[in-house]
Amino acid sequence: MTSVRKGQAPDRMSREAFHVRFAQPFFDPAFAAEREALDRLEDIAWTAYKEERKSPVTRKAGEGFADPEYELSAEWLDTRARLRKAQDAWSDAATPSRVLLINASPRNDGTCPGEMSKTWRMLQLAKSQLDAPGLECDVLDLSLLASDYARKIHPCKGCVSTAMPLCHWPCNCYPNHALNQTGDWMNEIYERWVAAHGIILFTPTHWYQAASPLKLMMDRLVCADGGNPDPTTTHGKNAEEAKALEMRGWDYPKHLAGRVYGLVVHGDVAGVEDLRRNLGDWLDWMGLVDAGVRARLDRYVGYYAPYATSHEALDADAPMQEEVRNVARAVADSVALLRAGKLETPGQKLRQPRPK
Repeated sequence: MTSVRKGQAPDRMSREAFHVRFAQPFFDPAFAAEREALDRLEDIAWTAYKEERKSPVTRKAGEGFADPEYELSAEWLDTRARLRKAQDAWSDAATPSRVLLINASPRNDGTCPGEMSKTWRMLQLAKSQLDAPGLECDVLDLSLLASDYARKIHPCKGCVSTAMPLCHWPCNCYPNHALNQTGDWMNEIYERWVAAHGIILFTPTHWYQAASPLKLMMDRLVCADGGNPDPTTTHGKNAEEAKALEMRGWDYPKHLAGRVYGLVVHGDVAGVEDLRRNLGDWLDWMGLVDAGVRARLDRYVGYYAPYATSHEALDADAPMQEEVRNVARAVADSVALLRAGKLETPGQKLRQPRPK
């Protein structure tokens, strides 16, 4: 049996340090009139922190779990129920085809830059080709992380690196009420990925990499690639049980396999090809299926030109605009084949000798 390594975690916060952290959101003098009320709330939050009340509301797992008597987070169970319903709709030939369009730029005209992103404009070009009978578009705008009140995607905690079965599907690292790690948008985003027959990612290139909102979402989707759908098998986050379970043999289920995807990656100087390949490799690894060469696009907009004129550069690049529309058309074609049971990928039925 492999050992669980310990010794990195810092000591818990002192009461004084907790007070400083708790008070930060209430710096505005407008909160001063409610100082006594805030003090009472702080005492409650401090107690929850001390007692590590991650999931204050639980209920028995129930039928279908390895340990039906084990108490699971009520919030996680509700998210799981929505995912199962979405998967049922995805599998039902009578439901409309659904394409998830993801804007990964952090910029919109409601954020500090004060201007919409070119990524958003490209998404709209694609959407114009998908608004058709029998096909629904779901637009996921990750720029809301930068403009919405208390909108959050919390970082992945890397449970999978301790043992794959410790990474639960959907993720149950959050909410953690003891640490005020709540309001996690991923609970909704998981459902939207599950419901989609096709997915198109639109992203700028930031420092040769994916924009930070996209990377947050990507990391939190690790549970879709091999994640454990039954937390009662590890009795929550019990590392020893998870390691033992993986060592007995784990099948690394791919919970989003079979959906088709397209990519639109743009930049202004360098890195677009590498990022497009990285994103394609990531989606391939998760078991998604690319919609063909026309569905994978990387282009420069305003190459080595001023940032201030980049929207005008996009206006002038009519061929690129048509290439973006072609990404949508290729994904729509592949979704139709998928729904008809005709989407074949060479080698998809071969047994993977080294699954992970």
